[in-house]
Amino acid sequence: MTTGTRRNIFVFLGAAAVVLAVIAWRMLVLPAPLAFAGGTQVSLSAYRGASPVGVPPELAGADDLTKGRYLASAADCVACHTAKGGQPYAGGRAFRLPFGTLYAPNITPDRETGIGSWTDAQFLRAMHQGISRDGSRLYPAFPYASYALMSDGDVRLIRRYLATVPAVKQANLPNSFTFPYNQRWLMGFWSAFFVPGEPFRPVAERSAVWNRGAYLVEAAGHCGECHTPRTLAQAMNMREKFAGGVAEGWNAYNITSDVAHGIGGWSPEQLASYMKQGYAKGHGVASGPMAEAVERSTSKLTDSDIAAMVTYLRSIPARPSSAAVAIAKTASGPAVADAALGTPGAQIFASACGGCHAWNGTGALVGEAQLAGNRAVNDRTAANAALMVLNGMGRPDQPRRYMPSFRASYSDTEIAAVVNYVTHRYGGTRSTLTAAKVGELRKE
Repeated sequence: MTTGTRRNIFVFLGAAAVVLAVIAWRMLVLPAPLAFAGGTQVSLSAYRGASPVGVPPELAGADDLTKGRYLASAADCVACHTAKGGQPYAGGRAFRLPFGTLYAPNITPDRETGIGSWTDAQFLRAMHQGISRDGSRLYPAFPYASYALMSDGDVRLIRRYLATVPAVKQANLPNSFTFPYNQRWLMGFWSAFFVPGEPFRPVAERSAVWNRGAYLVEAAGHCGECHTPRTLAQAMNMREKFAGGVAEGWNAYNITSDVAHGIGGWSPEQLASYMKQGYAKGHGVASGPMAEAVERSTSKLTDSDIAAMVTYLRSIPARPSSAAVAIAKTASGPAVADAALGTPGAQIFASACGGCHAWNGTGALVGEAQLAGNRAVNDRTAANAALMVLNGMGRPDQPRRYMPSFRASYSDTEIAAVVNYVTHRYGGTRSTLTAAKVGELRKE
C-alpha cells in the first residue's frame, strides 16, 4: 500500500468520523423546551412574577385533594392509564409501537397491583426520572421527559389525589417488546440526554401569564409529546418544536404560529374554544387522542389557565410541516351536480354522510359537522379522516359532536373510497388512501 493510498484512507475515515459526530450531536444534543424564547431562565424563588406552578388563583384556597385532582387533570393522567371500558387509572391501555406493544400500568392505590405501597419519594422519582419503584427504567411512552419539569409540590399533590381514587386489583399486562427494546436499562442512556435535570425555570423577561402557559403546555400538559416530531432516538425534536407528530396512529397537527400549516391563523378565542370545548368554528372538532385530552384534561381547566396556554402557544415560532394546508373550501350544488357522483365514494357519501355534513361541506344542522376547512379533510395522508370513519367520535349524549362508527358497515375498500372522495371534494389535496392502509388503521 503506497503512502498516498494510506493518506487517502485516513482522510476518508477522518471525514466519516466527523460526519458521524455531527449526526450524533444533532440527534443527542437538542435545544431546551424554552430555548426559543430567549431571555434568562431563573429559579422559581428568583422569579418576581406570580409563581407559574401549582394551581390557578381561583383554587388558591382549596384543600390539597382538590388541588391534586386539578393538577392530575392538567397532566391528563387518566387518559393513558385507563383502558377502553376499564376502570379509571387501573391501566391496561395498549400502545402499539413499531417495536412492540406497551400496556399502561395500574396507578390506583391497590397495594398489590397498583401504587398503593409506593412512597412519595418513589413516585417523584418515577415522574421526574422515569425510574419505577423496583429501580427498573420506564419507557418514555410515559412522558417523564415532560413531567420532569413539574415542581415537587405539584407531583406530591397528584400523588395525594391518586391515593383517594378507588383501588382496583388488576395485574399489569406484560409488554411485548423484542430484543433489544426489552432491555429497560438502555433507557438510562436515553434519559441522560433527553430528560431535563431540573424542574421548570420561568423566563424572567416574560409575563407571569406566559410562564404559567409554558408550565401547563410543556410540563403538566406535555403537549409536545404528541405535537412534536421524533428523532431517530425517539426524543422530541426540539428543532421542529410543535411542528406535528403522531399519536396512536392519529396525526397530531402542527400547533406553531405558522399561518398556513399551524394555528397562526386562529384567533385567541378560537384556540380557547378548541381547548375548552373541543370545537372551534371554521376549524372543526377535536377527535381521537385530542378529543380525549379535551374531555379529560383541558375542558377541566379554569379560563385563566386556558388563556395562559393560548398566550404561550401563540408565541411558538412558526414551523412549516409536510401536512397539506387546511383551506376553507365549499362545494356548491346539489348531489346531481357532482361530477364524481357515479363513483363508489360519492355514493357512500350520499347515503351515509350527506345528511349530517351537507353537500357544500358546511354541516347540515350544526357547525361541528363542517368539513370545509377541517384539517383532517385537508390532510393528504387522510389518516385522521379514516380513523374518524372507522371509530366514530363523541357520545350519543353529545349530539352536536357525535358521529357513529362505520367500522362494521363498510369494507376497507369502501372506507378508502369515501375518504378519498371527501378529501377531493372538500379539501385542498386529493388523498390516495388505500384499502391496505385502512386495514392498518383498523388495528389502531
